Amino acid sequence: MKKREVLISAKIIEDKILLIRGHKVMLDRDLATLYGVLNKNLNKAVKRNKSRFPSDFMFQLNKKEFTNLKFQFGTSSWGGIRKLPHVFTEHGILMLSSVLNSERAVQVNIQIMRTFNYLRKMLLSHRDLQDRLNALERNYDAKFKNVFDAIKLLIQSDLEINKKLNYEEEKQSNKKFGFHPR
Repeated sequence: MKKREVLISAKIIEDKILLIRGHKVMLDRDLATLYGVLNKNLNKAVKRNKSRFPSDFMFQLNKKEFTNLKFQFGTSSWGGIRKLPHVFTEHGILMLSSVLNSERAVQVNIQIMRTFNYLRKMLLSHRDLQDRLNALERNYDAKFKNVFDAIKLLIQSDLEINKKLNYEEEKQSNKKFGFHPR
C-alpha cells in the first residue's frame, strides 16, 4: 500500500507560528486544523496525556494574551471560543504527534519541524549578517554611518518584500475553480 504524503507549505505553517512569552508557539486550533482533527479532540488527547506536556511544552493563554491575540487577528469579542486556547512550543508539537498517533499527524509534524528549523537558520544567518555589519561599523568612522544605516534598511525592506511576494504566490496557488462545498 502506497503511503499518501501530506504536504503543507512552509508558508502556511510559518504564518501560524506566534511569539508568546518569549517562545515560538502554535495555537491548539491551528494545530488541530493542520492535523485534520477537531480542536476539542486534540485537547482531550492532551488532557489524557497531561504528564507528557509540562509547562515548557504547552501552556494556556491568560485573558490579556488572548485579548491581544484577538486584536491582532481582528476577531470579534463574542462568540466562538469559550475557553482560553492552549499553545504548544516546538517540543510540545513534537509530543503531539505521539499522542495523536496517526499517519497524517506524523507527516504534518515532519513539515512543522522542518519549518521551525528553517526559521532558526534564517534567524541565525540574519543575526550573523547583523554582527558583521556592526563590526564593520565599529571599524569605520562616522562618515560611513549613513551607508551602514542604508544597508540595514535595505536588508529589512528586502525581507518584508520577500515575505509579501511569498504570500502573494501562496495566495494565487491556493485558488480553486468550480463549486467547492465547505
